[in-house]
Amino acid sequence: MTTAPTPPVAARAAQPRWLRMAPPAMVAGVLGAMTVALHVRDPHSQGSWGLCPSAAVGFWCPGCGGLRAVNDLTDLRILDAASSNLLFVASIPILAYIFYRWAAGRWTDRRWDPSERSTNFSAVALIVLMVLFAVVRNTTAGSWLAP
Repeated sequence: MTTAPTPPVAARAAQPRWLRMAPPAMVAGVLGAMTVALHVRDPHSQGSWGLCPSAAVGFWCPGCGGLRAVNDLTDLRILDAASSNLLFVASIPILAYIFYRWAAGRWTDRRWDPSERSTNFSAVALIVLMVLFAVVRNTTAGSWLAP
């Protein structure tokens, strides 16, 4: 009894470029809208965007000051933005690079696929950095990092 050979696994059908670029375009649109909202409604005013739960209990989390930093960046006040949240401002080039690699990969249909090991290392490094930043900014030695 002979069996017919199985057909090769069909390659994934190539999507049109406009469909591949929809997710990066949506992310860019949402980030743009949020940035405009933060520029228009100044987060430096007390309670303009609500109350941060961690700041209410006297603890500065790694994200505290991030809204003020975005507002300062929209006015091109880089030092003021770094004073609001240094970790956020320092991470912008890294996030921009990751977004670029993702969007360029979707544009050319050559997806960027970092290894699982590097992804796991990056996630652990990010968590450790955020915890260290939060701890240091809540000590007297790191009070200059508090927003």
